[in-house]
Amino acid sequence: MENSELITKLQQKVDDYQLRPETMELVRQTSVVLLVGVTGAGKDTIKQALLKDNAYHHIVSHTTRLPRENKGVMERDGIEYHFIDVPTAITMLDNNGFVEAKIYSGNLYGTSVGEIQLAHDEGKIAITDVEVQGVEEFHAISDRMRPIFILPPSFDVWQQRLLSRYEGKPDPQDFEQRLQTAKAEIEFVLATDYFYVVVNDELEAAIAQVDTIARGKDVPHRAPQAEAIMRDILARL
Repeated sequence: MENSELITKLQQKVDDYQLRPETMELVRQTSVVLLVGVTGAGKDTIKQALLKDNAYHHIVSHTTRLPRENKGVMERDGIEYHFIDVPTAITMLDNNGFVEAKIYSGNLYGTSVGEIQLAHDEGKIAITDVEVQGVEEFHAISDRMRPIFILPPSFDVWQQRLLSRYEGKPDPQDFEQRLQTAKAEIEFVLATDYFYVVVNDELEAAIAQVDTIARGKDVPHRAPQAEAIMRDILARL
C-alpha cells in the first residue's frame, strides 16, 4: 500500500474511532492531569519538575512522526514519545489501544490505554502535556480529569520568552503560526469552564499551584488576573 493510501486509511480510522466502555471506566478511575498552554508558557518545565515526585506517572504519547533533534539532542523512543509506524498505529486503533488520538501535520499523536493502565495500577497521577483538542476528548469521558492551562504573566513577557527560543532571530512563518495557534488555544479555554488556569510568573509558585490542583485540592479554576491576561493577549495578537 502506498504511503498516501496508508495516511488516508489512518485518518479514516481516527475519524471512526470509538472507545470501549471498559476504557472509559479506566480513565474515570485514574487521576489524570493534562497540561496545556501557549508555546513558551513553561508547561514542559513544570511537568519535568513534577515528575521528580514519585506521585506522578508520565504519560508518554505515541506518534507516527520520526524522532527529531531537540536542543541538540535526538529524541529517544519511550522517553519523549513512543515512535511507531503507520501500520502499527492502525493496528492499535483496530484493537482500541488509544484513549485519544488525532492527526496533526500528517502524523498521528495519541494517548495509549496502556499508559493510563500503568498509572492506575501504580496508584499515581497520570500527567502529560497535550493540545486543547485532546483535553476535550478526555473531558467527554471523565470529570475527574484536571486540565491545567499554563499562561505567561503578560503579553510582553511571553514575546520575550518566544524570541529567546529563536535566539532573537525567529523564522517569520513559524513564529506567526505559533501566535495563531496560541490565539486559538486561548479562545478555546475562554469558551469553556473546566480548565484551571495557572499564571507562570514565578516558576516555583506555578509548580506548587499545579501540584495542588493535580492532587485534587478544591481551588478556583481561574483568577480574575488570569482572565485579564488572556483577554489582553488576544487583543494584541
